[in-house]
Amino acid sequence: MATPSERLRELGISLPSVTAPAGAYIPARRTGSLVFTAGQVPFVDGALPATGKVGAEVSAEDARGHARICALNALAAIDALVGIDAVTGVVKVVGFVASAPGFGGQPGVVNGASDLLVEVFGEAGRHARSAVGVAELPLDAPVEVELIVEVA
Repeated sequence: MATPSERLRELGISLPSVTAPAGAYIPARRTGSLVFTAGQVPFVDGALPATGKVGAEVSAEDARGHARICALNALAAIDALVGIDAVTGVVKVVGFVASAPGFGGQPGVVNGASDLLVEVFGEAGRHARSAVGVAELPLDAPVEVELIVEVA
């Protein structure tokens, strides 16, 4: 199988620049063979493409795309820390979905992140996952995703 960086090129995907943290934290941290990312919102060129609650201001389909962007931002943080090709497997994905009352489609939204990881890493991209509905996210983002990956 191709390396993750080769797969990204084949998919026509460029990793974005890492967004500077808005507080006293770092985008990613390695401990032993694991890298943990900070929660990533769907910044594109430093701005959120949408704000609001999924199931109200943001459609579930659009939120799924935003979750994909969150995962790309997390991969960029990993790449900046250890290099994307050092990833040997995705361990866990945690997705937070700012949900309108009655919205229960959080797993479908977070699939946007999960599907991207399988596209990039193949079977090594399959992971444990949590998809959580929340009342609010930072900056009124509709989705936030964090990753735990194993590295060589």
